[in-house]
Amino acid sequence: MHAEAVPELLLLIVGVVLIVWGAELFAEHLAAASARLGVSAFALAVLLAGAEPEELATAISAGVRDVPAVAFGDVIGANVAICLVALAVGAVLAPLPFPPRVRRYALLALPTGLLAVAFAWDGSVGRTEGALLVAAYIAYVATIWVRERRPPSLGETAEIEEALESGASGRVGHELVLVLVGTLAIVVGATVLVEAVRRFTSVEADQARLSVTLVGFATAFELVVLAWSTARRGMSEAVVAAVVGSYAYNSTMTLGAAALITPLRLGDVSPLQVPMVAMVLSLVVVLALAARRRGRLDRSDGFVLLAGYVGFIGVALLV
Repeated sequence: MHAEAVPELLLLIVGVVLIVWGAELFAEHLAAASARLGVSAFALAVLLAGAEPEELATAISAGVRDVPAVAFGDVIGANVAICLVALAVGAVLAPLPFPPRVRRYALLALPTGLLAVAFAWDGSVGRTEGALLVAAYIAYVATIWVRERRPPSLGETAEIEEALESGASGRVGHELVLVLVGTLAIVVGATVLVEAVRRFTSVEADQARLSVTLVGFATAFELVVLAWSTARRGMSEAVVAAVVGSYAYNSTMTLGAAALITPLRLGDVSPLQVPMVAMVLSLVVVLALAARRRGRLDRSDGFVLLAGYVGFIGVALLV
């Protein structure tokens, strides 16, 4: 490694650490803070189902700092990583169930990925398209609400419901402070991460490749850890639900909100077009494997998904 690259590498590591730590702090204390504030489970589900604040902060920071390749690449890379790595890790440890309810969520998430690819295919997502993506996420959550007649347990919502059911009590101030600290850490970490990528290279194609591979995996790492810990404890369905909700959130809310704040425009979108297709195919493969196993992913499926991710990284670096 060249000596001049060491500061950028340190920035990259610091950014990843801050994002992961902040996301954990945010998720851990949001449930208790919300319960103590007396917010309804319905409102929390609509606002927070599948929420991934680290992805959102990274995409927005990339747009504001005029590094749109990082915003696009992070969304694509993170969605591929959660499908092919997070689910694989969970499946290797314990069979992952795909009951009819979760399969419906996954099928509903697939059009959100297709919509994101359709808008981003030419390398440009403006404010109008951003607004449509945000609206698509709202429609996604609303559709689940209408079908199920109750809030979907996706992403951090499961933790919120646990806190509400346990009747969490006590002062809200401490929990809110920790939530704010976690949010600040995510924002700072995302800014540092984007700056590290910008310093590594000013070439847009290289920024895209770095974001699809390294940045995407780093911001999705929280779900990989979640898959490891919950699958070991026999809470496998939570892994599947979190991945499905996060996939829809990243495809719509993350990309859409970033474009609403700063329209995203790439000079050359070609390095990202094959990864975009892979993002959609990653969820298709998961659904196909689950259907073949009659509603579950087992250890052999996990290894297939991991092999697919290795192939994705290879292709993303070559295109």
